[in-house]
Amino acid sequence: MPGWDALLYLKFEDERTRPARDLLAQVPLPEATHIYDLGCGPGNSTELIAARFPRAEIVGIDSSAEMLAKARHSLPSLSFHEADLSTWMPDRPTDLLFANAVFQWVPGHLAVLRRLIEALPPGGVLAVQMPDNLDEPSHVAMRVTAMDMPFAAKLEAAVASRDPLPSPGDYYDALQPLSRHIDLWHTVYEHALDNAASIVEWVMGTGLRPFLAPLDAAEQKSFLDAYTSKIAEAYPTRIDGRVLLRFPRFFLVAVRA
Repeated sequence: MPGWDALLYLKFEDERTRPARDLLAQVPLPEATHIYDLGCGPGNSTELIAARFPRAEIVGIDSSAEMLAKARHSLPSLSFHEADLSTWMPDRPTDLLFANAVFQWVPGHLAVLRRLIEALPPGGVLAVQMPDNLDEPSHVAMRVTAMDMPFAAKLEAAVASRDPLPSPGDYYDALQPLSRHIDLWHTVYEHALDNAASIVEWVMGTGLRPFLAPLDAAEQKSFLDAYTSKIAEAYPTRIDGRVLLRFPRFFLVAVRA
């Protein structure tokens, strides 16, 4: 896939940051010394962590050079490093591993999360949030549109680019033996956006990326026209002319035994 577009991602900064605020609110640590923000993106979640733990050493980790450049510009006093989370491990005793909306992109992430919590000292916290929206109209329409296109063969990898999340029970069984306490929950957000085009713009910064990447400019336009039409049908206009984007997210907070 092409590099992440930090400016497009941040166009919906408040809506994208709200789950990070909700996750951080459930982290049961009064103080912290060493923290990693995994999949830190442009630094919006890192900024929240720094405000909560002003005396902590905080390091942001991401695989996107574009996102890290934006994070370094926004938060020049903090450290940011490029790494692949499928293999990355902390290099020091860590109080908090915070991961907002990143592990849905990591294949086999259940085993990765188990390895990460094993690396924590007793009392260390693993806090994770992931979109759980593959069955929402926004994402069903991506796959349906892809299969309807004359260039559908180019999009086979995109259709298979994200697997559904494991069940909450799978996370519990994997992490509970290593945890003194574990919380699991879902939250469904209803984001009021201007119109169907705003929903398309939202997902262009995330879920649509693997669908658009293999296409040339003309194919991208054809795909987006067909996709936008489906989105307009799936998300009716509300009384004020806006639309509601339903967005389920899965959260877990585990404290190392």
